[in-house]
Amino acid sequence: MTLKALRSSTLLTTLVTAAILSAAPALAAPAAVATVNGTAIPQSLADALVAEKVSQGAQDGPQLRQAVREELIDRELIVQAAKKAGLEKQADVQTAIRLADQGVLIRAYQITYAQKHVPSDAQLKQLYDQTMTNMGKEEFKTRLIVVQNQSTAKEVSTKLEGGDSFENVAKQYSIGPGAKENGGDIGWNPITAFPKPVGDAVIKLGKGKYTAPVNAENVWFIVQLEDRRPFTPPSFDQAKGQFRDAVINQEFQKDLQKMRASAKVQ
Repeated sequence: MTLKALRSSTLLTTLVTAAILSAAPALAAPAAVATVNGTAIPQSLADALVAEKVSQGAQDGPQLRQAVREELIDRELIVQAAKKAGLEKQADVQTAIRLADQGVLIRAYQITYAQKHVPSDAQLKQLYDQTMTNMGKEEFKTRLIVVQNQSTAKEVSTKLEGGDSFENVAKQYSIGPGAKENGGDIGWNPITAFPKPVGDAVIKLGKGKYTAPVNAENVWFIVQLEDRRPFTPPSFDQAKGQFRDAVINQEFQKDLQKMRASAKVQ
């Protein structure tokens, strides 16, 4: 379980975030945006749905809020009809509800964890400096073919040596991401984006050349170098958010492993 959910824009996350961050005291009965067959729809639910739609590009205003009210009324009517039909007692529906409940609690825990484990700017700057140093002074525009075994890698090499274009061979053979759509084009990357044996081979290439098959991480790589240029790293302010998320997620994973170690799992 990672902290990618923190960047999610789903309604569920919006509701959880609103619930956790809200400082308003709940001393009185919550205001209702509507009442459907005696069941009140709380204003807080409407506010959360409005916030979600605004985050997706809608403009807040009376028209949006009226549309949200109508949507929530429809939802409530459907829920009531489902309950009347006994659907909430079906095993598969109960399982889905349980998973949804777990999702809410997990996101709530992740959000509060992140709030309590914010790394200092000094810690992030140290990590930033170290990472930028390791990334080197150049970045490389490449195409990539990834295959599962050596025999297929040799077949790919034979195709390339016979004059087939790297792009077409990648579309035909590669199991790499996006290979079928873009012919193995993975854009610009620092040399550290590759497994070390692959990076060591790429850095020696001239433009237009490609590596012999390289075994790394239980697959075989063939990489073509299209261009290279000086690497311009993002500023610390631009990258700080990503480094913060990475540090928090790393700490979260460590704590999760401690939970597993101390839990009784049968």
